Amino acid sequence: MKTAVCIKQVVTREWPLRVNDGKTWIRDADATFELNEPDAYALEEALRLKEKHGGEVVVCSAGPARAAQVLREALARGADRAVHVESDALATADAAAVAEALAAALRDEKVDLVLTGLQSDDQGLGQTGVILAEKLGMPHATIIMEVQASESGLRVKRELEGGWFQWIALPLPALLTIQSGINQLRYATLKGIMAAKKKEIRKVTPAAPAEPPQRIAALYVPEKGKKTQIISGSPADAARELIVRLRDEARVL
Repeated sequence: MKTAVCIKQVVTREWPLRVNDGKTWIRDADATFELNEPDAYALEEALRLKEKHGGEVVVCSAGPARAAQVLREALARGADRAVHVESDALATADAAAVAEALAAALRDEKVDLVLTGLQSDDQGLGQTGVILAEKLGMPHATIIMEVQASESGLRVKRELEGGWFQWIALPLPALLTIQSGINQLRYATLKGIMAAKKKEIRKVTPAAPAEPPQRIAALYVPEKGKKTQIISGSPADAARELIVRLRDEARVL
């Protein structure tokens, strides 16, 4: 089974976020970066499927030159080779633009399975995998908690709301978006780090981007403030009004 895993480099969670001067993105020139956590679980699931069924794991990332860091990390954890769609514009691109770039890079790979994380830690749109499946013409399933693969296809467990789960079957090739916590992550060993230096990272130049379907108008840090409201009336009326406000405005009931 040939599996492609789409991964993203994001700012580390401990880094203090600051908006840039244009208020269009964060000021990340001096930031530290890491592998997007949900994508790490997707990579781990791909490596486990390879251990059970054989095949190859190819990691793919769309982003600036610095994204090679997470590709090397994925290779050190056990991926066989990598594809880097290198473009500075993709660092802040929306899900549609990123999916288009990934799809162009993966079409010639002829993979059996594509795995992505459920969503990214920065934008959190949760749509890149879904749009990528449409562009590749693959059936897809989201929020996957378990994967069972066979020659006839896949049987996967989806997480639904309210603690419910759903089992569905898909033919191959297919795309799955993986939920965090599906497995126990492995870490790169010294042997893996040394081996990663000899593994291939194929660079791909994306086509000229089309007009993005959406853009960020402005980013800002949430403003904090205090506001006191006086609820008048009898104790019974005040209690009823308080319950309404806690339920409808504060949404804590």
